[in-house]
Amino acid sequence: MMRRCLLILFLLFVFKATSQIGGRYTYQFLNLVSSPHQSALGGKYVTGFNADPSSALQNPATINELMDNQLAVNYVNYIADVNYGSVAYAKSFGAKNLMLHAGVTYINYGTFSGFDEVGNPTSDFGANEAAISFGYAYRIPNSDFYTGANLKFISSKLEQYTSIGGALDVGFMYHNETSKFDVGLAIRNAGTQFTTYDSVREDLPLAVDLGFAKTLENVPIRWNFTLENLQTWDIAFNNPNRDITDLEGNIDRDDPGFINNALRHVVLGLEFFPENNFTIRAGYNFRRSEELKIIDQRSFAGLSAGLSLKLGKFKFAYSYARYNNAAASSTFGINVNLL
Repeated sequence: MMRRCLLILFLLFVFKATSQIGGRYTYQFLNLVSSPHQSALGGKYVTGFNADPSSALQNPATINELMDNQLAVNYVNYIADVNYGSVAYAKSFGAKNLMLHAGVTYINYGTFSGFDEVGNPTSDFGANEAAISFGYAYRIPNSDFYTGANLKFISSKLEQYTSIGGALDVGFMYHNETSKFDVGLAIRNAGTQFTTYDSVREDLPLAVDLGFAKTLENVPIRWNFTLENLQTWDIAFNNPNRDITDLEGNIDRDDPGFINNALRHVVLGLEFFPENNFTIRAGYNFRRSEELKIIDQRSFAGLSAGLSLKLGKFKFAYSYARYNNAAASSTFGINVNLL
Protein backbone atom coordinates (compact mmCIF):
# COMPACT_ATOMS: atom_id res chain seq x y z
CA MET A 1 0.00 0.00 0.00
CA MET A 2 2.77 2.45 0.93
CA ARG A 3 4.59 1.72 -2.34
CA ARG A 4 1.42 2.46 -4.31
CA CYS A 5 0.94 5.77 -2.49
CA LEU A 6 4.53 6.78 -3.17
CA LEU A 7 4.17 5.84 -6.84
CA ILE A 8 0.99 7.91 -7.20
CA LEU A 9 2.69 10.84 -5.48
CA PHE A 10 5.70 10.60 -7.79
CA LEU A 11 3.55 10.57 -10.90
CA LEU A 12 1.51 13.55 -9.73
CA PHE A 13 4.68 15.47 -8.93
CA VAL A 14 6.24 14.72 -12.32
CA PHE A 15 3.13 15.86 -14.18
CA LYS A 16 2.95 19.10 -12.17
CA ALA A 17 6.63 19.88 -11.65
CA THR A 18 6.60 22.53 -14.35
CA SER A 19 3.78 24.45 -12.63
CA GLN A 20 4.40 28.17 -12.32
CA ILE A 21 3.28 30.64 -9.69
CA GLY A 22 1.50 33.96 -9.85
CA GLY A 23 -1.73 33.91 -11.86
CA ARG A 24 -1.20 30.81 -14.01
CA TYR A 25 -3.45 28.42 -12.13
CA THR A 26 -6.90 28.15 -10.62
CA TYR A 27 -8.04 27.79 -6.97
CA GLN A 28 -5.30 30.20 -5.87
CA PHE A 29 -6.90 30.51 -2.42
CA LEU A 30 -5.50 27.08 -1.55
CA ASN A 31 -2.11 28.66 -0.86
CA LEU A 32 -3.41 31.45 1.36
CA VAL A 33 -2.45 31.11 5.03
CA SER A 34 -5.37 31.49 7.41
CA SER A 35 -3.66 30.62 10.71
CA PRO A 36 -2.22 33.50 12.80
CA HIS A 37 0.62 31.19 13.87
CA GLN A 38 1.70 30.61 10.29
CA SER A 39 1.03 34.17 9.18
CA ALA A 40 3.16 35.65 11.97
CA LEU A 41 6.12 33.46 10.93
CA GLY A 42 6.22 34.85 7.40
CA GLY A 43 3.36 32.93 5.79
CA LYS A 44 4.93 29.48 5.43
CA TYR A 45 5.30 27.08 8.35
CA VAL A 46 5.46 23.33 7.63
CA THR A 47 7.13 22.22 10.90
CA GLY A 48 4.23 22.87 13.27
CA PHE A 49 4.30 19.65 15.29
CA ASN A 50 2.04 20.95 18.07
CA ALA A 51 -1.54 20.96 19.38
CA ASP A 52 -2.84 23.37 16.72
CA PRO A 53 -4.87 21.42 14.11
CA SER A 54 -4.43 24.34 11.69
CA SER A 55 -0.83 23.19 11.21
CA ALA A 56 -2.07 20.10 9.37
CA LEU A 57 -3.65 22.27 6.66
CA GLN A 58 -0.11 23.17 5.59
CA ASN A 59 1.57 19.83 6.28
CA PRO A 60 -0.57 16.74 6.99
CA ALA A 61 2.43 14.93 8.51
CA THR A 62 2.10 17.21 11.56
CA ILE A 63 -1.13 15.48 12.62
CA ASN A 64 -0.28 14.09 16.07
CA GLU A 65 -1.79 13.03 19.38
CA LEU A 66 -1.47 16.55 20.85
CA MET A 67 -4.24 17.65 18.44
CA ASP A 68 -6.74 15.17 19.86
CA ASN A 69 -10.13 16.88 20.28
CA GLN A 70 -8.67 20.30 19.50
CA LEU A 71 -10.72 22.77 17.45
CA ALA A 72 -9.20 25.76 15.65
CA VAL A 73 -11.18 28.63 14.10
CA ASN A 74 -9.33 31.33 12.13
CA TYR A 75 -10.41 34.49 10.33
CA VAL A 76 -8.44 36.85 8.08
CA ASN A 77 -9.38 40.45 7.39
CA TYR A 78 -7.70 40.65 4.01
CA ILE A 79 -7.29 43.41 1.46
CA ALA A 80 -10.37 45.44 0.36
CA ASP A 81 -13.58 43.46 1.01
CA VAL A 82 -11.92 40.04 0.76
CA ASN A 83 -12.31 37.81 3.82
CA TYR A 84 -11.23 34.24 4.32
CA GLY A 85 -10.55 31.75 7.06
CA SER A 86 -10.42 28.13 8.14
CA VAL A 87 -11.76 25.62 10.63
CA ALA A 88 -9.76 22.55 11.65
CA TYR A 89 -10.38 19.64 14.03
CA ALA A 90 -8.54 16.43 14.94
CA LYS A 91 -9.70 13.34 16.79
CA SER A 92 -8.25 9.96 17.72
CA PHE A 93 -10.27 6.81 16.95
CA GLY A 94 -10.11 3.15 17.82
CA ALA A 95 -7.90 1.08 20.09
CA LYS A 96 -4.79 2.16 18.19
CA ASN A 97 -5.63 5.87 18.66
CA LEU A 98 -5.62 6.61 14.94
CA MET A 99 -5.45 10.37 14.45
CA LEU A 100 -7.84 11.76 11.84
CA HIS A 101 -8.08 15.39 10.79
CA ALA A 102 -10.74 17.47 9.07
CA GLY A 103 -10.59 21.05 7.86
CA VAL A 104 -12.46 23.67 5.88
CA THR A 105 -10.84 26.61 4.10
CA TYR A 106 -13.00 29.30 2.53
CA ILE A 107 -12.71 32.72 0.88
CA ASN A 108 -15.31 35.35 0.07
CA TYR A 109 -14.26 37.97 -2.47
CA GLY A 110 -17.09 40.38 -1.62
CA THR A 111 -19.70 41.96 -3.86
CA PHE A 112 -18.98 43.31 -7.35
CA SER A 113 -20.97 45.69 -9.53
CA GLY A 114 -22.02 44.14 -12.83
CA PHE A 115 -21.94 45.86 -16.22
CA ASP A 116 -22.77 44.69 -19.73
CA GLU A 117 -20.49 44.96 -22.76
CA VAL A 118 -21.38 48.63 -23.37
CA GLY A 119 -21.04 49.72 -19.76
CA ASN A 120 -24.67 49.66 -18.64
CA PRO A 121 -25.05 48.53 -15.00
CA THR A 122 -26.53 45.10 -14.37
CA SER A 123 -27.09 43.20 -11.14
CA ASP A 124 -24.40 42.84 -8.49
CA PHE A 125 -22.64 39.50 -8.12
CA GLY A 126 -20.32 37.72 -5.72
CA ALA A 127 -17.53 35.18 -5.75
CA ASN A 128 -16.45 32.57 -3.22
CA GLU A 129 -14.46 29.37 -2.96
CA ALA A 130 -14.08 26.60 -0.38
CA ALA A 131 -12.14 23.40 0.22
CA ILE A 132 -12.97 20.54 2.57
CA SER A 133 -10.06 18.31 3.59
CA PHE A 134 -9.69 14.99 5.38
CA GLY A 135 -6.26 14.00 6.64
CA TYR A 136 -4.36 11.17 8.30
CA ALA A 137 -0.77 10.82 9.53
CA TYR A 138 1.30 7.74 10.25
CA ARG A 139 4.40 7.42 12.39
CA ILE A 140 7.02 5.08 10.97
CA PRO A 141 7.62 2.47 13.71
CA ASN A 142 10.67 2.91 15.94
CA SER A 143 11.62 6.22 14.37
CA ASP A 144 11.08 9.98 14.56
CA PHE A 145 9.66 10.11 11.03
CA TYR A 146 6.04 10.79 10.13
CA THR A 147 4.12 10.86 6.87
CA GLY A 148 0.63 12.10 6.18
CA ALA A 149 -1.86 13.06 3.51
CA ASN A 150 -4.84 15.38 3.04
CA LEU A 151 -7.55 14.68 0.49
CA LYS A 152 -9.33 17.89 -0.55
CA PHE A 153 -12.61 18.53 -2.32
CA ILE A 154 -12.77 22.02 -3.86
CA SER A 155 -15.74 24.17 -4.89
CA SER A 156 -15.51 27.53 -6.63
CA LYS A 157 -18.13 30.00 -7.84
CA LEU A 158 -17.08 33.16 -9.68
CA GLU A 159 -20.20 35.07 -10.79
CA GLN A 160 -22.25 32.51 -12.79
CA TYR A 161 -19.23 30.27 -13.45
CA THR A 162 -18.63 27.28 -11.21
CA SER A 163 -15.92 24.65 -10.93
CA ILE A 164 -15.34 21.58 -8.79
CA GLY A 165 -11.99 19.91 -8.23
CA GLY A 166 -9.95 17.62 -6.03
CA ALA A 167 -6.41 17.70 -4.70
CA LEU A 168 -3.98 15.71 -2.61
CA ASP A 169 -1.48 17.03 -0.06
CA VAL A 170 1.37 14.80 1.05
CA GLY A 171 3.68 15.63 3.92
CA PHE A 172 6.77 14.25 5.61
CA MET A 173 8.08 15.15 9.05
CA TYR A 174 11.08 14.48 11.24
CA HIS A 175 10.35 15.35 14.87
CA ASN A 176 12.94 14.72 17.58
CA GLU A 177 11.52 15.41 21.02
CA THR A 178 14.94 15.28 22.70
CA SER A 179 16.83 17.67 20.47
CA LYS A 180 13.69 19.71 19.69
CA PHE A 181 14.68 19.76 16.02
CA ASP A 182 12.10 19.41 13.27
CA VAL A 183 12.22 19.03 9.50
CA GLY A 184 9.06 19.23 7.41
CA LEU A 185 8.35 18.70 3.72
CA ALA A 186 4.95 19.43 2.19
CA ILE A 187 3.80 18.80 -1.38
CA ARG A 188 0.42 20.44 -1.74
CA ASN A 189 -2.39 20.78 -4.27
CA ALA A 190 -1.52 17.93 -6.63
CA GLY A 191 -4.85 17.44 -8.35
CA THR A 192 -7.24 18.42 -11.11
CA GLN A 193 -10.53 20.08 -11.95
CA PHE A 194 -13.49 17.72 -12.17
CA THR A 195 -15.60 20.40 -13.84
CA THR A 196 -14.24 23.57 -15.44
CA TYR A 197 -15.54 27.14 -15.43
CA ASP A 198 -15.95 27.42 -19.20
CA SER A 199 -14.57 24.31 -20.93
CA VAL A 200 -10.95 25.35 -20.27
CA ARG A 201 -9.02 23.08 -17.93
CA GLU A 202 -6.53 24.85 -15.67
CA ASP A 203 -3.71 23.64 -13.45
CA LEU A 204 -3.90 23.72 -9.67
CA PRO A 205 -1.33 25.74 -7.67
CA LEU A 206 1.17 23.03 -6.80
CA ALA A 207 3.42 24.08 -3.91
CA VAL A 208 6.49 22.34 -2.50
CA ASP A 209 7.85 23.69 0.80
CA LEU A 210 10.73 22.50 2.99
CA GLY A 211 11.15 23.75 6.54
CA PHE A 212 13.57 23.46 9.43
CA ALA A 213 12.91 24.48 13.03
CA LYS A 214 14.65 24.15 16.39
CA THR A 215 14.00 25.23 19.95
CA LEU A 216 17.24 26.42 21.54
CA GLU A 217 18.48 24.90 24.79
CA ASN A 218 18.27 27.14 27.87
CA VAL A 219 16.97 29.98 25.66
CA PRO A 220 13.21 30.52 25.10
CA ILE A 221 13.57 30.90 21.34
CA ARG A 222 12.51 28.71 18.44
CA TRP A 223 13.78 29.58 14.97
CA ASN A 224 12.15 28.60 11.68
CA PHE A 225 13.77 28.49 8.24
CA THR A 226 11.52 27.64 5.31
CA LEU A 227 12.24 27.22 1.61
CA GLU A 228 9.03 27.82 -0.35
CA ASN A 229 7.98 27.28 -3.96
CA LEU A 230 10.63 24.65 -4.60
CA GLN A 231 8.57 23.35 -7.52
CA THR A 232 9.74 26.39 -9.51
CA TRP A 233 13.30 27.68 -9.25
CA ASP A 234 13.05 30.91 -11.26
CA ILE A 235 10.41 33.01 -9.47
CA ALA A 236 12.10 36.41 -9.88
CA PHE A 237 10.97 38.70 -12.68
CA ASN A 238 11.91 42.01 -14.23
CA ASN A 239 10.30 45.06 -12.61
CA PRO A 240 10.10 47.97 -15.12
CA ASN A 241 9.79 50.45 -12.24
CA ARG A 242 13.36 49.58 -11.28
CA ASP A 243 14.83 50.21 -14.73
CA ILE A 244 17.46 52.98 -14.75
CA THR A 245 17.68 55.47 -17.62
CA ASP A 246 20.87 57.50 -17.99
CA LEU A 247 21.24 61.01 -19.45
CA GLU A 248 21.68 59.64 -22.96
CA GLY A 249 18.46 57.64 -22.83
CA ASN A 250 20.13 54.24 -22.38
CA ILE A 251 18.08 51.90 -20.22
CA ASP A 252 19.63 49.54 -17.71
CA ARG A 253 16.96 46.89 -17.30
CA ASP A 254 16.18 45.43 -13.89
CA ASP A 255 17.58 41.91 -13.91
CA PRO A 256 17.36 39.96 -10.61
CA GLY A 257 20.39 37.74 -10.27
CA PHE A 258 20.96 34.30 -8.79
CA ILE A 259 21.18 35.48 -5.17
CA ASN A 260 18.05 37.61 -5.47
CA ASN A 261 16.11 34.71 -6.93
CA ALA A 262 17.39 32.29 -4.28
CA LEU A 263 16.41 34.62 -1.44
CA ARG A 264 12.85 34.83 -2.76
CA HIS A 265 12.44 31.20 -1.73
CA VAL A 266 13.37 31.97 1.89
CA VAL A 267 11.00 32.64 4.79
CA LEU A 268 12.39 33.29 8.28
CA GLY A 269 10.55 33.10 11.60
CA LEU A 270 11.24 33.41 15.31
CA GLU A 271 9.15 32.44 18.31
CA PHE A 272 9.87 33.79 21.78
CA PHE A 273 8.71 31.66 24.76
CA PRO A 274 7.43 28.95 22.37
CA GLU A 275 6.54 26.49 25.13
CA ASN A 276 4.83 28.96 27.47
CA ASN A 277 1.24 30.15 27.66
CA PHE A 278 2.29 33.48 26.14
CA THR A 279 4.22 33.52 22.85
CA ILE A 280 5.54 36.34 20.66
CA ARG A 281 6.27 35.65 16.98
CA ALA A 282 7.95 37.50 14.12
CA GLY A 283 8.70 36.64 10.50
CA TYR A 284 10.17 37.92 7.27
CA ASN A 285 9.19 36.85 3.77
CA PHE A 286 11.89 37.79 1.23
CA ARG A 287 9.73 37.25 -1.84
CA ARG A 288 6.91 39.38 -0.49
CA SER A 289 9.41 42.10 0.35
CA GLU A 290 11.00 42.12 -3.11
CA GLU A 291 7.75 42.04 -5.06
CA LEU A 292 5.75 44.54 -3.00
CA LYS A 293 8.27 47.11 -1.81
CA ILE A 294 8.02 50.62 -3.24
CA ILE A 295 11.13 52.24 -4.69
CA ASP A 296 12.60 55.01 -2.49
CA GLN A 297 10.01 54.40 0.23
CA ARG A 298 10.27 52.42 3.44
CA SER A 299 7.17 50.24 3.45
CA PHE A 300 8.37 47.35 5.66
CA ALA A 301 6.93 44.91 3.13
CA GLY A 302 7.57 41.29 4.05
CA LEU A 303 7.51 41.78 7.81
CA SER A 304 4.99 40.03 10.02
CA ALA A 305 4.44 39.62 13.75
CA GLY A 306 1.96 38.15 16.17
CA LEU A 307 1.27 36.74 19.60
CA SER A 308 -0.78 34.07 21.33
CA LEU A 309 -2.19 33.74 24.83
CA LYS A 310 -3.50 30.57 26.47
CA LEU A 311 -6.23 30.87 29.10
CA GLY A 312 -7.42 27.52 30.39
CA LYS A 313 -8.89 25.54 27.51
CA PHE A 314 -8.77 28.52 25.16
CA LYS A 315 -5.86 29.85 23.16
CA PHE A 316 -6.17 33.19 21.41
CA ALA A 317 -3.81 34.29 18.63
CA TYR A 318 -3.33 37.34 16.43
CA SER A 319 -0.94 38.25 13.63
CA TYR A 320 -0.24 41.28 11.45
CA ALA A 321 1.40 40.98 8.03
CA ARG A 322 2.73 43.99 6.13
CA TYR A 323 2.51 44.18 2.32
CA ASN A 324 3.13 47.87 1.60
CA ASN A 325 2.04 51.33 2.73
CA ALA A 326 -1.47 50.75 1.44
CA ALA A 327 -2.08 47.12 2.33
CA ALA A 328 -1.76 44.81 5.31
CA SER A 329 -3.77 41.98 6.83
CA SER A 330 -4.79 40.90 10.30
CA THR A 331 -5.41 37.28 11.24
CA PHE A 332 -7.40 36.18 14.26
CA GLY A 333 -7.57 32.68 15.68
CA ILE A 334 -8.94 30.74 18.61
CA ASN A 335 -8.09 27.17 19.59
CA VAL A 336 -10.42 25.28 21.94
CA ASN A 337 -9.56 22.16 23.90
CA LEU A 338 -12.77 20.10 23.77
CA LEU A 339 -11.52 17.38 26.12
